[in-house]
Amino acid sequence: MTLEFDLFWSFRSPYSYLATPRLAALQEEYDVKINVRPVYPIAVRIKGFFKQVNPLWPPYLLKDTVRIAEMEGLPYAWPSPDPIVMDIKSGEVPEEQPYISRLTRLGVAAAEKGKGMPFLYEVSRIIFGGVKGWNEGTHLQEAAARAGLDLAELDALIEKDPDHYEKTIAENEAAQKAGGHWGVPLMVFEGEPFFGQDRISHLIWRMEQKGLKKRS
Repeated sequence: MTLEFDLFWSFRSPYSYLATPRLAALQEEYDVKINVRPVYPIAVRIKGFFKQVNPLWPPYLLKDTVRIAEMEGLPYAWPSPDPIVMDIKSGEVPEEQPYISRLTRLGVAAAEKGKGMPFLYEVSRIIFGGVKGWNEGTHLQEAAARAGLDLAELDALIEKDPDHYEKTIAENEAAQKAGGHWGVPLMVFEGEPFFGQDRISHLIWRMEQKGLKKRS
């Protein structure tokens, strides 16, 4: 029996990026289905979040993510441009969010095409992998193609019915909360939440208790 779990994931989360190669490898090695459920980052979901955050957190996050990337052998740099438009000094996040809105909707469209994991893998790699101007030229188009998707087709689907994608994102965020956590990456297996890129081994351990098998 194929096991499955929900993956709540954000295009602005470095930890989501750092977890993705291992999650993709998990799906390739084991008989498991990953239900990709993109959500908006916490900066969008919780108004004023960065006005209240502990000032020690951002510098620690940068040190920690650089360390993990080095350990995992992954290319890593803070995105240019940042998927979130915000005033770094004040923590103000405007309502208009052209980058993250498009990316999150594209993630939903890719998941509905059955290519969620490849799309997350390829797109996050250009966002966090040191590609300056990842939103310009053909970077996104080529990343989508490597995932087996046509970017123009995805954009057309979203333009035709944007409310559908926003509704799905809202449903994903509600399911994330119901799953027991607010952060990403969050894996929820049979109602049990596993939060963070360092909980993948725990997730595998639990699924093995439930009969997880390697692919033949």
